[in-house]
Amino acid sequence: MKEMERKGMDLTEDNVQNSAGDSDVNRSIQPGTLYLCATPIGNLEDITLRVIRTLKEVDLIAAEDTRNSRKLLNHFGIKTPMTSYHEYNKIEKARTLIAKLQQGRSVALITDAGTPGISDPGEELIRMCAEEGIEVTSLPGACACVTALTLSTLPTRRFCFEAFLPSDKKSRQQVLGELKEETRTIILYEAPHRLLRTLGELLEALGDRKAAVCRELTKKHETVQRMTLSEAIAWYEAHEPKGECVIVLEGRSRAAMEQEERQEWEGIDIRAHVELYESRGMDHKEAMKQAAKDRGISKRDVYAALLQEEDER
Repeated sequence: MKEMERKGMDLTEDNVQNSAGDSDVNRSIQPGTLYLCATPIGNLEDITLRVIRTLKEVDLIAAEDTRNSRKLLNHFGIKTPMTSYHEYNKIEKARTLIAKLQQGRSVALITDAGTPGISDPGEELIRMCAEEGIEVTSLPGACACVTALTLSTLPTRRFCFEAFLPSDKKSRQQVLGELKEETRTIILYEAPHRLLRTLGELLEALGDRKAAVCRELTKKHETVQRMTLSEAIAWYEAHEPKGECVIVLEGRSRAAMEQEERQEWEGIDIRAHVELYESRGMDHKEAMKQAAKDRGISKRDVYAALLQEEDER
């Protein structure tokens, strides 16, 4: 710092900002690059200046729903040509887009709302571009799962995002079983007409946990219902849900896990305790060590008890 001052360098805030702007703000569109552009999840003001500029400057915009995206582009005076890229053409159209990128065209990918690649067909295009060595860059912005998480009042340090539960019954039950053991805050998406069914399945599989049901995020009628799952079911039985929903659930508490584990081995002898862990894939030594830890005794005491049982037989 002193060396700079001796050389007469001006370190005013304006100059620092201008210096950063020279290298970052004015970056031009690069040929043959795929730009992942986050779009508003409701409120049109939730779009970055960088995304607006990029959408104006790229050669082509690939949109999940061109009719929906046209409203956004018209609002910001964006005249760039647009093509559809959605769930039903994601492989064939991805090949077409990759060919254009390889020819040096620049392409922006946008979804109906939020960040491309998050629970939408853009994931496939991004993967295929990476495999072809095509440059991909992401322009951050609105994302419904993070917005809902911050509004939920549930722990935000550790969370998992499940998006929509599978429609296949077997896969759905498998995922619900996995979520039952999840200790992190859980985030799910759901359509309004399926909300009650999903809340009921979550209650049955996970128990009556704290939850937040977030609807119409960033819009005029945004609502956040912070309650238990059973209370949420009662509420939406009386009030028809409208608008896309994000469900945020508390994870399984470690205290509850420890209590359930204790119930498994309380009342059984040490040999049965060790065998319980062996049945879960632990080797004999690890099973002895875990049983000793559970009971608050030494591994030597467990070994001695096992020997005594053998002698008594």
